[in-house]
Amino acid sequence: MKKTLDLGCGNRKKEGMIGIDINPNTDADIIHDLNIFPYPFEESTFDEIYADNVIEHLDNPIKVMEELHRISKSGASIIIKVPYFRSRYAFIDPTHRHFFTVESFTYFDPEHSHHTLFNYSEFMFETKKIIFDENLYPKNLRHPIHSILKYFCDKYPVFYEHHLSHLVPLDELTFYLKTIKLGKI
Repeated sequence: MKKTLDLGCGNRKKEGMIGIDINPNTDADIIHDLNIFPYPFEESTFDEIYADNVIEHLDNPIKVMEELHRISKSGASIIIKVPYFRSRYAFIDPTHRHFFTVESFTYFDPEHSHHTLFNYSEFMFETKKIIFDENLYPKNLRHPIHSILKYFCDKYPVFYEHHLSHLVPLDELTFYLKTIKLGKI
């Protein structure tokens, strides 16, 4: 059976997932401060980890990613949603400590030069895809120009970020990552 984790689930825990959150007044199954390591799970426990707008609140995203690597199985799906650094929503919440670009997780991707050049962590995740504003706005309420821009940005995220994002900022990024554990299938 597939084992899944909703990291920082709050009161919107995904159905069928184990929820973990610091706040006891949430839908969490496990109460734990995500700034304290290790998390209360064995190594290689989860097939999928979902983190919806939580990592930007935590003290050390590198340590969080290392912990997600530890508790995920080789080949596990890691889905991370964060406010896009150009969005006003990234800055209006006084509890946000970190800001994310389309290349923020390339430091963990062995196929990217950031991983080789900076080597912040030995733990690796393959970047499968990056989606802007995924499910953020209902399609029937989305302006047609937003839909066209989103399509272009999802196809060419680095180009958008370097040349257009300061003119027409989007709001949220969803990263689809895959855990890489060398020597394990």
